[in-house]
Amino acid sequence: MDIRKVKKLIELLEESGISELEISEGEESVRISRHPRGAFTFASPAIAAAPPAPLPVATVAIGSAAAPSAAERKALANERTVTSPMVGTYYSAPSPDAKPFVEIGDEVRVGQTLCIIEAMKMMNQIESDKAGKVAAILAKNGDPVEFGQPLFVIE
Repeated sequence: MDIRKVKKLIELLEESGISELEISEGEESVRISRHPRGAFTFASPAIAAAPPAPLPVATVAIGSAAAPSAAERKALANERTVTSPMVGTYYSAPSPDAKPFVEIGDEVRVGQTLCIIEAMKMMNQIESDKAGKVAAILAKNGDPVEFGQPLFVIE
């Protein structure tokens, strides 16, 4: 199936507000669906029959458990919370086998990459807007994140 057709289908899905779309052309099949974290999937008919629905729900519950500690940490005047500017998937390193961009205790400067958020198959680098020391990392690698969700605390 032509990638331009797939892009058009994604646009159609976004504009219409429907939650799932499946198109078959001969032996080729594309399934695009909205998930709670805002991602989409392309699947063949064999894979489309068994989507892993419980996993995102469990990870969302784990990811949101970090929010109270962020609210508690916000009380300190010298700390700045870096929040997610979009819905997507949080990645702490540029690749699975690479060293994380930052770790707790690291000194960061303005403009330094803190993490990557994948949204609609686009990798978006999240940069620090304040120089300081990383006091807390509030998301885990591979977690779905929401807009405005606290990711880091920088002193």
